[in-house]
Amino acid sequence: MHESVPCMRPRLLTPSRFALRWTRRLALVLAAAALAVATGFGLYALLLLPPLDAWHTEILDGEYRATVHADLDFAGYQALEAALFSRTAQAAAAFANEPRYAASRFDPSGAGQRLSGGAPFNRSYRLPPTARPLRGSALLLHGLTDSPYSVRALAETLQAQGFEVTALRLPGHGTLPSMLTRMRFADWHAAVRMAVRDVAARTPPGAAFYLGGYSTGGTLAFIHALEALDDATLRRPDRLLLIAPAIEVAPVAGLVNLLDLGAVLPVTALQKVKWQELAPEYDPYKFNSFPVNATRQVRRATLELQALFERAAQRGRLGELPPIIAWQSLVDSTLGSRALIERVFARLDRPVHELVLFDVNRVSGLEAVANDALRAQLAQVIAAPRRYRLTLVRNLDASTLEVRVTTLLPTDAVSAPKAGETPVPAAPALRWPSDVVSLGHVALPFRPDDPVYGHLPGSGANGLPSFGSLTLRGENGALVFPLGAFTRLRSNPFWPLIEQQIVQLVAQDLASSAVPVAGTASAPGR
Repeated sequence: MHESVPCMRPRLLTPSRFALRWTRRLALVLAAAALAVATGFGLYALLLLPPLDAWHTEILDGEYRATVHADLDFAGYQALEAALFSRTAQAAAAFANEPRYAASRFDPSGAGQRLSGGAPFNRSYRLPPTARPLRGSALLLHGLTDSPYSVRALAETLQAQGFEVTALRLPGHGTLPSMLTRMRFADWHAAVRMAVRDVAARTPPGAAFYLGGYSTGGTLAFIHALEALDDATLRRPDRLLLIAPAIEVAPVAGLVNLLDLGAVLPVTALQKVKWQELAPEYDPYKFNSFPVNATRQVRRATLELQALFERAAQRGRLGELPPIIAWQSLVDSTLGSRALIERVFARLDRPVHELVLFDVNRVSGLEAVANDALRAQLAQVIAAPRRYRLTLVRNLDASTLEVRVTTLLPTDAVSAPKAGETPVPAAPALRWPSDVVSLGHVALPFRPDDPVYGHLPGSGANGLPSFGSLTLRGENGALVFPLGAFTRLRSNPFWPLIEQQIVQLVAQDLASSAVPVAGTASAPGR
């Protein structure tokens, strides 16, 4: 008799076990990848970034928080700021023994402080109108790591047109670079709503209300305008003024939450992983160091903007947006220009919107080294059907530095654009400076003779040349800051055009039924 041996069959995985096994494997792969990213960035921060200074680590008490200061009005916000800047001054005095203090923004005898003259443009301010009667009110928002100084030229232009202008300091800015590591999009958003309520309450019936912003400030202004479409309690702006607004950030920014994981460990050296860049802080109105958290928060802001824009588009409500004018450099190494053109303006459907696009300098001597991709991008923008006004600022021709300003009128969604361009009447006479190849993100909002950033010879203050007019040559390492920091254009040679356009828009808006002169009946939909 032979004993029967049971047949051994291969064990089959049920669908649920198969899915569980592969889910575990995928989780392990993702965890390993996340660890690799965090480790790689940690090594970069520890080995390649310079040492932390005290202003990178000291945290001030008393900054605005949406969860703590929900009931604060603008007067209370300014009082909070006053106390915060008092603490900033105390901290700055204690920095005197820091190795890099002498060249920093905190040194009263340093170049930054001397150029600024101690003017308090790091904090919120309000400019009364210099022309009467009061034509309207404006709220302006600055960019990431900037201060309200970056919207000063725009504010003064509106002020001269009879506007009361409020410039808001976004929480986390203007004090110490360390505060950038604690700032949050939610706090920016709440502060903007608070400021809008205040400015709207001060705007007489029938007067215009403009909302504007530069870079991330433009993002926040746009977010408010989109939210106001669905929320009747929010004051709708009569016009949006956007300078190089942040519409999207690079996809790699999605990894940002992995970069500073090491900072949770109680190891002093690992605090450097909070920073993508550590740089000398000589600029009186902008932080040069850039924390990981800055990328995190601007990404949250742009994702919120994109979600709101898509929702408005799906509901067919983009036509309810106020007239938008945006100024953008074709080449923008900070954010790029494609998102504003393709994700926003290409989808706007009313001719009241205008995009002012600054081309690069195409004088013949530069053509051999010009980036051909930019020429192709401009041609694509011009050829695309559009329902907005496209104003181009570019060389008259390749033989001259003279600039022409022309407007391409809207087309319908299917036809080819109309041939030819319409010259902008009475546009100011403009020329490219012979040593400037393009505008850029950080140049757009500043006058060419700005005392801190102006590029014109003679720009500066108190016997010092402006940072934007310095022409230093040598080898990196000779100075405490990289020489390349002074090759990027920091002011706008075409600012007179922006100024003129604002003057014309104010006159146009006041003449239209949508924005009556102050003292008359309120406009519909206010």
